[in-house]
Amino acid sequence: MKYAVIRTGGKQYRVSEGESLKVEHISQEPNSEFAFSEVLLVNQEGKVILGTPLVRDVPVKAVVVTHLKGDKIRVSKFKSKVRYRKVIGHRQFLSEVKVMSIGNTKPEKVEEKETKTAKPRINKGKAE
Repeated sequence: MKYAVIRTGGKQYRVSEGESLKVEHISQEPNSEFAFSEVLLVNQEGKVILGTPLVRDVPVKAVVVTHLKGDKIRVSKFKSKVRYRKVIGHRQFLSEVKVMSIGNTKPEKVEEKETKTAKPRINKGKAE
């Protein structure tokens, strides 16, 4: 089974291909594709790649399905002996995301770079 651990919005999620999840608001338009930039771990058919701290060259591509608001939570503040009570509510903005692929579906050809030999430096300053 292929899965990855990603970090977004200060939280970590274990995701697999085809899975949809609700994360903190992502500034992408609905039906647009993007890649998660912080991939912490990837498991591809038993081969585990652990990042130090992040895994490079293994993108986790996803599509934003929709934007929505989470459930309302009530936050209350209270101070004793001074008749201070305050109750406020909060609804977090969320994005529903569907994971499309983990890692490269097609292996890309990696070209080797030619290494340049270092030229000896000649000191043109004062003779010592």
